[in-house]
Amino acid sequence: MSRRAAMRAALFTAGGVACGAAGVSEATRLFGWDRPPLGGGYAAAADSPERLRNPAVSVRYYVETTEPVVAFTFDDGPGPNWTPMVLDALDQAAVPATFFMVGSQLEKHAGLVRNRMARHEIGNHSWSHDDLATLDRPGVEDELARTHDMVRKVFGREPTVMRPPYGHLGGSTLLAANRFGYDVVLWSHLMRERHFADDPDGQVRDIVDNVRPGAIILAHDVGKERRLVALRGLAAMFAGLRARGFRLATVSELTALGQTPAGTGV
Repeated sequence: MSRRAAMRAALFTAGGVACGAAGVSEATRLFGWDRPPLGGGYAAAADSPERLRNPAVSVRYYVETTEPVVAFTFDDGPGPNWTPMVLDALDQAAVPATFFMVGSQLEKHAGLVRNRMARHEIGNHSWSHDDLATLDRPGVEDELARTHDMVRKVFGREPTVMRPPYGHLGGSTLLAANRFGYDVVLWSHLMRERHFADDPDGQVRDIVDNVRPGAIILAHDVGKERRLVALRGLAAMFAGLRARGFRLATVSELTALGQTPAGTGV
């Protein structure tokens, strides 16, 4: 266990005791969790404005469009158990997708994906899958920079989108995304493997019947056995969505379809 992980475990244990003894609000005051630093740290999204490189950072859940297009995204890989299965399903259906890769995973398993990503988009999902919302700006920048460089080394291209692990966002993450010119991509639909553990066909119906134009769908190509509830149903999801008239795209292809907001006069 790393020193930081050990410290966190101790804090969470102490926090649990404090919450039980004094209540959540008292515990947050005791440990200072309700008083993030005014400068630097994990919270400030306007720290060191002279270092900003872009005027804005986009945080996207879905794309506003009437065109029947959706994007499948896969987090946490690559890994030997499920990534080849996912790529096979995508190849068989000629579907492009966006993979939010963990840099340390890519370093270990580059051979699995090096020659299989031509159709697909690669996003940055940090180096170690740490909770970026708890790191200061240099810490987040290091996580993203290492993965950015690994993607460039393996694939000869650079990511333009990122997804923070767990969907957790702090101001430091937005500042780091600004540095790299990334769009931050979250999701509007997700696989619910626990809910459909005994009904894999239900997981397929849940996606096919409920997505809307512009949806960004979250899945995982690394993880526990429950992931198979969704991954084994990918071919049926692709077929079902196409039967409804949907086209499948990468996140960046989907984003390009976004409508100009009403009232802009453009």
